[in-house]
Amino acid sequence: MKTWFITGATGGLATSVVRELLQRGDRVAATTHREGALSDLKAQYGDQLWEATMNLKDDQAVQQVVAQAFADLGTIDVLMNNAAYGLYGAVESISAKQVADIFAVNLFGSLSTARAFMPYFRQQKHGQIVQISSMAGAYATQAMGLYSASKWAVEAAFEAMAAEVAPFNVQITLVEPGGIRTRFVSGNGAFGADLPAYHNTPVDQITHYIKGDLPEADSNTYLKMIAGDPQKMAHQIINRVEAGGGALRMALGSDAYKKIHIALSDRLKALDAQKALADSTDAADYQG
Repeated sequence: MKTWFITGATGGLATSVVRELLQRGDRVAATTHREGALSDLKAQYGDQLWEATMNLKDDQAVQQVVAQAFADLGTIDVLMNNAAYGLYGAVESISAKQVADIFAVNLFGSLSTARAFMPYFRQQKHGQIVQISSMAGAYATQAMGLYSASKWAVEAAFEAMAAEVAPFNVQITLVEPGGIRTRFVSGNGAFGADLPAYHNTPVDQITHYIKGDLPEADSNTYLKMIAGDPQKMAHQIINRVEAGGGALRMALGSDAYKKIHIALSDRLKALDAQKALADSTDAADYQG
C-alpha cells in the first residue's frame, strides 16, 4: 500500500487516478480548490481518503497543508502535481494578469508543492514526484503559446530537479499527456481577448474549436477527435510508479507521441543545419 498526495484532484485525469488508487486499497491525500468536492468518494472510502482545500498561489498555505498531511498520515510516498488549467488565444490577446495567473498555478504552484515535500522525502529517504505536464510542453502552436510557455517552464524546472534530488532516492517523472476526454479545455480553460484582427485566421479557428462552439462539430464528433482515455492514462501512471525507474518523460496518447516526435525531429533537423554557423562563432582559444 502506498500513500499518494494529489493536487487538483477533481480534474478528469486526477479523478481517474484517485478512483483506481482507492479501489486498490492505497491511501490518497487529495487537495482541491473547493471544499467538499470529493464528498462522494469520502463517503465511500472514509479515512482512506484525506482531503483538504489548498490555494496553490499561496506558498505558505501550501506549506501548511503539506505539513498537516504528513502529520496526519505519517508517510507519503508519491506527490502527483496535477493542478493546472489551459489558456488559449493569440499571444497578443493574453493580458499580463492572465500570464501571471497561469504561471502562478501551472508552474509556481507545482514548484511550491514540490519544495514543501522535499524535506519530508529526504527525511524518510524515499519519494516519487509525478509532475503532470503536457505534450504542449514539447512544442508551441498558434492559440496555445502562453499555455505551452507554462508547460515548457515546468519541463525545464523539473528536468533539472530530477537530477538534483536523485541522490536522495527521489524520482521524478514528467507525464506528457495528449488530448484527454475530460472537461479540461472547455470546462477548465481561460481565453484571451477576442481581437478583431485575428478573425478568420487560424488563431480564431483554433480558439473556437477549443471552445467547442463550431456549428458543424457536434459534441460526439468532437469527442472522437480526442485520443486520450483518462482511465487508461491513470492506469499507466500508477503502473510506472509501482515499477519505479523508467525514462524521465512519459508520453501518453498516440497524439502526444506523434506531435512530440514531429516537434523534436524538426528542431533537430534545423539545429543540424546550423552546425557550421555555430562552430564559426567559437573563440579562437576555446578548448571545450
